[in-house]
Amino acid sequence: MLKIGLTGGIGCGKTTVSKLFEQLNIPVIDADTLAHQLVEVGQPALKEIVLAFGSDILNLDGSLNRKKLGQLIFSDRQQKQKLETILHPEIYQAIQTAIKSLNLPYCIISIPLLFETNMIDLVDRILVIDCPVESQIERVQKRDGLPLAQIQAIIDSQVSRIYRKTHAHDLIDTSKTNDKLAETVKKLHNSYLCLSVC
Repeated sequence: MLKIGLTGGIGCGKTTVSKLFEQLNIPVIDADTLAHQLVEVGQPALKEIVLAFGSDILNLDGSLNRKKLGQLIFSDRQQKQKLETILHPEIYQAIQTAIKSLNLPYCIISIPLLFETNMIDLVDRILVIDCPVESQIERVQKRDGLPLAQIQAIIDSQVSRIYRKTHAHDLIDTSKTNDKLAETVKKLHNSYLCLSVC
């Protein structure tokens, strides 16, 4: 089975593109979704996070306070690395387990930090979702209501647009209209189906 790694910066439209592939009945394994499941109440990873960062990182109901953790890790590189050491091996394992359960020509594996986490060996091709930085900032402000400084810190913590684009096998520019986007995804879908039987 052909494994397509879908990646891109924050606010570039990865979810929108993933949904278009799902509409074509292509399974999407989403690293962010898996990460959320791994830190649910009662999960071993959440216990490790509490040990590493303290119980202040929890909400009153014992769930992870994502906003608080986000502010902490994007303002301190060491704290970010500490969290990654806990979560990344777990996410990697969860992705491999999900891949094994599939029997289709190809699948999409959405890994926002594909380059940053060295998960490239999980995939056969890299599909980069891209848009101008101004669009990223505007979309994230609208979606998450984060302050500009925090959005910029997140963008700065990720590899550059140039790096992603030069390491891509395929590229989708999400600054186009939705109709064009669907058309582009359909073309890639046909291409991936063809590649999967070669």
